Amino acid sequence: MPPTDASTDIGAGLTPQLDGGPEDTLDLRLPDELLALFPQDDLTGPPRPADDGAGDLLDTPAEWGPADTSAGALQLVPVRIERDLPLISRWMNDPAVAAFWELAGPESVTAAHLRAQLDGDGRSVPCLGVLGGVPMSYFEIYRADLDPLARHYPARPHDTGIHLLIGGVADRGRRLGSTLLRAVADLVLDHRPRCARVVAEPALRNTPSVSAFLSAGFRFSAEVELPDKQAALMVRDRALRNLL
Repeated sequence: MPPTDASTDIGAGLTPQLDGGPEDTLDLRLPDELLALFPQDDLTGPPRPADDGAGDLLDTPAEWGPADTSAGALQLVPVRIERDLPLISRWMNDPAVAAFWELAGPESVTAAHLRAQLDGDGRSVPCLGVLGGVPMSYFEIYRADLDPLARHYPARPHDTGIHLLIGGVADRGRRLGSTLLRAVADLVLDHRPRCARVVAEPALRNTPSVSAFLSAGFRFSAEVELPDKQAALMVRDRALRNLL
């Protein structure tokens, strides 16, 4: 993530108080014609991640279209809290899900988690995974290189991460997770040409999840110690996507 202590006070006058009193104040100020070249948010707001002039930070997942899979057509549908909160909160309260996501509780717990992404700068996009017209999974597509995760592995520009939750009990344990992960990783690589790698960091103890990533064409890259878990860093390389 960008440093939060970087100085962005470019347009403010530097006014050290000298011994001679206010009349000796040194006023260093950029000319108005130069200030006009900078949007005011750039001068007074927090640093913003560069997007290389290519639009939003994740290249608009809402417009990626469906992916054909052996289980049917999969569509990523960006979350709308007023529509999707009851369903996602119910999934989060499933004990098998809560053991890893740790978002069990009233709907307000899940709502706070979703709003943190929806009200952000677009580096993470929460989506429903709609398979054959039925919402059955929850994805978070995020810029791993702009995430705190980047402090724990050698991130590359435009690394894109995936989190996955399969909602229905009937959809678990039949290799559907691998199918969904491969399809979404392919969507990322197809629609984010600057992204060379899709990454994930499931808990190392979550053996079914690690296995699903391996079956989906990811490779185990490293064991990573994160603040809240010991994780398996899983990587799907663009260069190897047709080989794994």
